[in-house]
Amino acid sequence: MDTKAFKRSLHSSENYHRKGFGHEAEVATQLQSEYQSNLIQEIRSNNYRLQRGEVTILLAEAFGFCWGVERAVAMAYEARQHFPTERIWMTNEIIHNPSVNQRLQEMEVGFIPVQGGKKDFSVVDSGDVVILPAFGASVQEMQLLNDKNCKIVDTTCPWVSKVWNTVEKHKKKDYTSIIHGKYKHEETVATSSFAGKYLVVLNLKEAEYVADYILHGGNRDEFMTKFSRACSSGFDPDRDLEQIGIANQTTMLKSETEQIGKLFERTMMKKYGPTDLNNHFHSFNTICDATQERQDAMLGLVEQKLDLMVVIGGFNSSNTTQLQQIAIERGIPSYHIDSAARIGSENQVEHKPLGRDLEMTQNWLPAGKIVVGVTSGASTPDKVVEDAIEKIFALKAVAVV
Repeated sequence: MDTKAFKRSLHSSENYHRKGFGHEAEVATQLQSEYQSNLIQEIRSNNYRLQRGEVTILLAEAFGFCWGVERAVAMAYEARQHFPTERIWMTNEIIHNPSVNQRLQEMEVGFIPVQGGKKDFSVVDSGDVVILPAFGASVQEMQLLNDKNCKIVDTTCPWVSKVWNTVEKHKKKDYTSIIHGKYKHEETVATSSFAGKYLVVLNLKEAEYVADYILHGGNRDEFMTKFSRACSSGFDPDRDLEQIGIANQTTMLKSETEQIGKLFERTMMKKYGPTDLNNHFHSFNTICDATQERQDAMLGLVEQKLDLMVVIGGFNSSNTTQLQQIAIERGIPSYHIDSAARIGSENQVEHKPLGRDLEMTQNWLPAGKIVVGVTSGASTPDKVVEDAIEKIFALKAVAVV
């Protein structure tokens, strides 16, 4: 399929919308009242620090809603205003935040149901409005909705679109796209649908396995078993790793994406020599600015003397998970929660340790004076962060004034 031609055709359709509908001012006021926080503004203006009694809160200097997320939520709100009587669907969560998605459901925005692990688009009728989320939708989904004559509201973040353009460049040159990401994540599913040949690597360890195979060969069956769900149809490691390009899921750990890129550059240089490198390896910077800023701010925060770290964001939010990983690598007790409701009144917290299911930890706030680092993922409203901080103050018997 010529994905580039399909996108051009879709973008010129009168049923396709990727800009607002003229309700920006009204929606901005609504978003401010629902998601912004006076307390967080106070902490920001006080050098990202707030002390109440025995508790000192240190906020990361970049956290919470990024521009792409804010844009997506605003477009969804505008769509509801612009199409007051039409049925509106979302192909997935608008962003990975439970309170925002719940709010959209209250506004009678439906979510495409999932049956047996697959989305059931039979609920969508011709003329319905369908919102594509911030992390995009696959070409196949867009084509299906276009064929159904739906009104498509595309909130895909431009940084994600940039990655799609990159893998299309790889495809044009018959390169295999090596995508640093999670093969089941919605963004990577969408990105791979724009690629030709592709292979998804989760981390540096998997990338090193692939690099070793490029240089020395190996057990093809073992390779295909390892990446059976993370590669394009008909993928052959003995044929499809001679020319490669690097791309990534925009929310992955920046430092690891860079390491993977350098690893494959060294690998292809070793195999084909420096003069022939450009015929076998392409790399474009597809790391999202907002993801990078939040990770850099987190790296700065964990250099402070912290008793514990609270990371706030959806449990399925990849960029939030990467922030949690930074704290864990520094040996700081860290608690990933998705809302203040996870903090109990008996000094307990229900949280998600990295790579594990939800756990309940008792007496998680130490006695006496404590310094708590706080950050949040790019899909987390400031109001959610405020609620969590207020709970911490309340547990330490400090009134927020």
